[in-house]
Amino acid sequence: MSNPTILEVLAGSPAAEAGLVRGDELLSVNGVVPTDVIEYQQLVDEADLSLLVRRSGNTDEISIEKLPGAPLGLRLSSSIFDRVQTCDNHCEFCFIYQLPPGMRTTLYLKDDDYRLSFLYGNFTTLTRFTELDLARVVEERLGPLYVSIHATDPAVRSQMLRNPRGATSLRWLQALLDNGVTVHGQIVLCPGVNSGATLEQTCAEILIRYPRLASVGIVPLGLSKHGKETSLVTHTAEDAAADLEIVHYWQEQARKRIGRRMFFASDEMYLVAGQTVPESPHYEDFAQHENGIGMIRGFVDELEVLEEGRSAAFPEMTGAWREIPAAPAEGYREERPERRGPEDTGDGPVVIVTGEYGAQMFANLLPRLEALTERRMRVLGVKNEFFGGNVAVAGLLVGDDVAAALRADDGPVRRYLVPNTAVPGGRFLDDTAIEDVAAVTSKPVDVVQPTVAGLIAGAIA
Repeated sequence: MSNPTILEVLAGSPAAEAGLVRGDELLSVNGVVPTDVIEYQQLVDEADLSLLVRRSGNTDEISIEKLPGAPLGLRLSSSIFDRVQTCDNHCEFCFIYQLPPGMRTTLYLKDDDYRLSFLYGNFTTLTRFTELDLARVVEERLGPLYVSIHATDPAVRSQMLRNPRGATSLRWLQALLDNGVTVHGQIVLCPGVNSGATLEQTCAEILIRYPRLASVGIVPLGLSKHGKETSLVTHTAEDAAADLEIVHYWQEQARKRIGRRMFFASDEMYLVAGQTVPESPHYEDFAQHENGIGMIRGFVDELEVLEEGRSAAFPEMTGAWREIPAAPAEGYREERPERRGPEDTGDGPVVIVTGEYGAQMFANLLPRLEALTERRMRVLGVKNEFFGGNVAVAGLLVGDDVAAALRADDGPVRRYLVPNTAVPGGRFLDDTAIEDVAAVTSKPVDVVQPTVAGLIAGAIA
C-alpha cells in the first residue's frame, strides 16, 4: 500500500480552510483506507470528514465540515493507492517490450487494471479480472471501460497474449455487457496472425456475441526496431487495403443489424493503404479518436469550420479522471503547458514539426492553413530513428530526433511549431526537455496543440 500525498490544495476550499497543505500524506478518510482515487472521491463526497494525515513524520487527525457532494479541494499524487494490477500477458506485439533500455521507469510499467481503464481509457485484456472486480464495476457503474479483444478465437487470442487465460477471459466482457456497462473494444491487427480470415471471424463473432459493444477500434501493429520478435511483420499497402475491405464490409453488416457501424479502422491503416480517410458521418461519435481513429477527419472538419468563421468542437478525452478532482493527469495526459519561444526572426515560413504520418496529412492542407494564418508555412517531417520500424506518429517523436531534424533543417524559418502530444510534462519520451531541443536552433520553438486552432495560435504569435 502506497499512501497518496497531496499535490495541490485549492485556495478557499474546505481542505485549505482545515489547514491541509501540499506534501501531506493521506492515511485514511473517516477511518477507511481508500485503495484508489475512485473510492477516495466517494468517501470525501460525505458531509463531515475526518482525515488522518502524516506531516513531517507526525500523524494528525483533521476534521472538516462541508456540504455533502461539495468538492474537498485536493489533488493527489496518484490514482491507485494499493497496487496497480500489472499485466501477466506476454504479447509479442506489446510496445513496452519494444522499448530500448534507459528510458523513464514509468514507461516500462505494464498495467492490466480495470481502474486505469475507467480513469484514463487504458485498454485491459481482462485476464486478471475477478468476480470481486465485476461486482465493484457493476455496483459503482465504472464505465466506460476499454478492452483489448484482438481475436475471438480462443486459441488465437491465448497465443497472441501468450497466456492460457486469454482463451477464456472474454467471458468477463460478456458479463460486463450483460450488466449494462459501456465497453469499447480494440483489435491490434498483426498481419498473418489475426488479420485476413481471422479478422473476418472476429468481426462476425463480435457482432453476434457482443452487439452491445460501444465501438471496436482496429489498429495496426506498431513495430519498433528494438523489438525481438522476428515473426512479426507490418502491413504492406496491399495488406492494409485487404484488411480495410474486411472492416468496411463488417461496418455495413453492423449498420444493418444494430443500426451503427461499430467497427472503425485507424487513420494509419488508410495512410498505409494509400486511401483517403472516410467522411465524418463514417466515424459517428468519434468514440476512439484518441486511439488514432478519425483524427485526420477531425482535423479537416475543424479546418472547414474555422474557414467558415464558426467555432469548432473537439472530441472529449477518454476516461473519467477529468471528473474526479483529486485524480492526477498521468502518463501522456500529463500537463502540456504551451511553450512560447522568443520573438519571430525574419519573415520566413512557419514550420510545422511532425512525424512522417503527419507530414502526409499536411501535404494537401498547407495552402488552406496559410490562408487562415496569413503566414507562409511548410512541414518538417521527422523520421523516428529512435524507435525505427513503422513508428511514424507525432506523439512518439523523441527529443534527439527532433533536435537532429532542426539542426539539419537549412530552409528559411520564422518559427518552429512542435505538437504538445510529443512533450507531456515538458519532456519527450527519451526524457529530453523541450528547452534542450530549442537550444539547438536560433529560431523560436513553440509547443502547440496539434489542432487547427493550436497551429493558428502558434503561427500568428
